[in-house]
Amino acid sequence: MSDETRYAKSGDVHIAYQVLGEGPPDIVHVPGWATHLELAWSFPSYAHLLKRLASFSRLIVLDKRGTGLSDPVTTTPTLEERMDDLSAVMDAAGSQRAVLFGECEGAPQAILFAATHPGRTESLVLYGAMPCVREDSDRPRWIDANRDLEEAVANWGQGKTVDVFAPSTAGSERVRRSMAAYERASASPGMACALLESLREIDVTSAAQSIQVPTLVLHRRDDIVPIESARRLAALIPGARFVELEGSDHSLPIGDTEPVVAEIEEFVTGVRRRPEPTRALLTVLFTDIVSSTQLAAEVGDARWRELLGEHNRVVRRQLEDHHGHEVKTVGDGFLATFDGPARAIWCAKAITEAVRDLDIEVRAGVHTGETELLGDDIGGMAVHIGARVVSLAGPGEVLVTRTVRDLVAGSGIGFADRGVHQLKGVPGEWAVLAVVAGSARPAVPA
Repeated sequence: MSDETRYAKSGDVHIAYQVLGEGPPDIVHVPGWATHLELAWSFPSYAHLLKRLASFSRLIVLDKRGTGLSDPVTTTPTLEERMDDLSAVMDAAGSQRAVLFGECEGAPQAILFAATHPGRTESLVLYGAMPCVREDSDRPRWIDANRDLEEAVANWGQGKTVDVFAPSTAGSERVRRSMAAYERASASPGMACALLESLREIDVTSAAQSIQVPTLVLHRRDDIVPIESARRLAALIPGARFVELEGSDHSLPIGDTEPVVAEIEEFVTGVRRRPEPTRALLTVLFTDIVSSTQLAAEVGDARWRELLGEHNRVVRRQLEDHHGHEVKTVGDGFLATFDGPARAIWCAKAITEAVRDLDIEVRAGVHTGETELLGDDIGGMAVHIGARVVSLAGPGEVLVTRTVRDLVAGSGIGFADRGVHQLKGVPGEWAVLAVVAGSARPAVPA
């Protein structure tokens, strides 16, 4: 799988694209309003979507002209120009025929391409299609009357699109900051406004009625785009299948994308696989060098780098010996996981003893709980608890939660009470215990 950004030439404009997976089939993702190919990977939900799509296809993703890594333009792109760009990207990627996945504002472009180039379109998938067909009533279209959307565009670059397109996360300042950076990288304020204005004028009613390929229309029940609009679109396309999804988040970079990709997988391949697990019960181990800042100042930068390298080799050797999995380094320590708490404890004790030959003291914290699997990383409350526990430990000490103590009953490991603590950012009070010296250790970690 490669996320290397490449460029296709469409007239005088360069269109950025990436190719992932192997296929067949080919899936071309026609993106929404304003995107940035590389920054999109920073959103775990979107990264999950792309990786899952690429697991059963050769996935081609692009930034439309005027947005993201594609060339800026001085005029609002027309649908015809965007169709040319799509053809150029498919040609550059060596794709003769593909499934078109039109997301949000990319849906009208995908519809028009499928109707105009049926020979290059295997099938069509539309998600959260922005208004692209005529309304049945004389009432103003929702997009013309939505003041929140207008305010978000008027304040482009401040993350206000979260309020409109991802309401479930509107209270998170972290998400808002991430979306603010994404807005600024994906389009200029002027281009964002121009794209919104052009969206008001798009009407692909005739093109939708001319679609000759299998079509899947996906829409969330409480999406800002009224679900009636999506139903009307599906009714126009001969033989189209409509699927109503739970939720209110229109934006794919945020929220639960597995239901979306599961429907696409079944539509494209005829099979819906069981998704990769996203949570697991694991034992987390945090280690940390005691007084590392002071030690670095005493020995100097060059010697500190040498010591840190030697420390890392010692820790990794012990992780391997005790069947631990290194997740990442955290400051001057490590975050690792184990499939059992006893192994984590024995590993922690081995690390604290081995690093003393380097004149270094290490402390450790161990907790067992349900963790979120985030690709190569992990998250969730269990990780927060482990991080807080290690901060309570003294030099050479291994602290564990009562959960760990209860799980290793009968293992011969002894504990000393270290009291009940309130862990910063963690609800409730937590009993903490120290692993005592002289605990009976088996010949082979269990």
